Amino acid sequence: MTPFGRKLRAMRDERGLSLKTMAEGLQVSSSYLSALEHGRRGSPSWFMVQRIIAYFNVIWDEAEELQRLAETSHPRVVVDTAGLDPAATELAHLLAAKIAGLSAKSLRDLKKAVRDAAARDHVDGA
Repeated sequence: MTPFGRKLRAMRDERGLSLKTMAEGLQVSSSYLSALEHGRRGSPSWFMVQRIIAYFNVIWDEAEELQRLAETSHPRVVVDTAGLDPAATELAHLLAAKIAGLSAKSLRDLKKAVRDAAARDHVDGA
């Protein structure tokens, strides 16, 4: 499941909507909506995200969160390390090989470590 799919399902569940009801409201198939929730489809288009925002009648922060989650929820990620330090290529391969076996806590810790390192390098000018 992608971050967008998790949020979409939570919004649907909070409102007590069935997959079929929501799919009909969005004028998409239930199978498409299910695939979107489970991460078996790529990121939704900007137009689809806008339809979801309108369907749920959400504004501001929640609408922005949906758009951000959609942009970072494609289940197949390509990491281009061409021209980078060889350690970047090694790290990308290590992550690809090991990510499926990491716990939710380890994933959160790793995400925080990467964000912290990027912020530190940005400040240091590295």
